[in-house]
Amino acid sequence: MKDLLNQIETLTTSFMKDASSQLDKGNKAAGLRARRASLELEPLLKRFRKLSLAAAASGKRQD
Repeated sequence: MKDLLNQIETLTTSFMKDASSQLDKGNKAAGLRARRASLELEPLLKRFRKLSLAAAASGKRQD
């Protein structure tokens, strides 16, 4: 679970940097990178949700 959270954090940071660059500077390439990062985040967030629900149901900590 920690590895998954690290992956989500890394991609989120990259997404925010590129999305801000597109918004502030009009950088089209950064917009493309931000859209790609958002597509990569989706399955990771779904996996997090699944693991989180399983942990809540079992009452155990996930590492």
